[in-house]
Amino acid sequence: MALAGTPPMWGLGCGDAVWWSRLAPPAMPPWVPDEPAVRWEEKARPTADPAPQALACSGLLVRHVPNQPAPRRRRCVARRPVSAETTALLAWGSPRWAAQGRTAVLLLWDNASWHISTEVRTWLRQHKHKVKQTGQGGRILACRLPSQSPWLHPLEPKWVHGQRAIVEPDRLRSAQEVRERVYAYDGCTDEAHLAISEKAA
Repeated sequence: MALAGTPPMWGLGCGDAVWWSRLAPPAMPPWVPDEPAVRWEEKARPTADPAPQALACSGLLVRHVPNQPAPRRRRCVARRPVSAETTALLAWGSPRWAAQGRTAVLLLWDNASWHISTEVRTWLRQHKHKVKQTGQGGRILACRLPSQSPWLHPLEPKWVHGQRAIVEPDRLRSAQEVRERVYAYDGCTDEAHLAISEKAA
């Protein structure tokens, strides 16, 4: 983190993935002063409801301006976070960082299998060579966080607050509602789901 703040054109990035459940309530304090307590109960999905129980979402956060809020970028995932969708997320985020003048991003993330797989490491290596050869874009230097250290990850509390902000205690939300609220909460543009291409599948 200290190294990322040394060169003026570098950025400190964070990558993570989370599930936004339609059924399970988020962890919330049970006591509310001067107001009736809200009962949170896990809901059941109707048999005829074809929508998924939860939506997977990948997020990127890049800090590069001191004392200024860092823009969050979100992309929902068509199925679940896997290596092919992780590389698609990085390929989508890389030109956006370069457009902001970042020559390199030190990307912090955990040891999830879709972060440390051979496919993702190969993509990062090829991307580095491409940037070096063309002089365009910015390098991505992946830095693994220690296992079981969520307090070091700036995206973790944002996931928690977001999950609390979009829930309703007495109504089952549709998958589309969850998606729209996730993007609205973070002020992100609603874009198509990240999906594995036919070639990758």
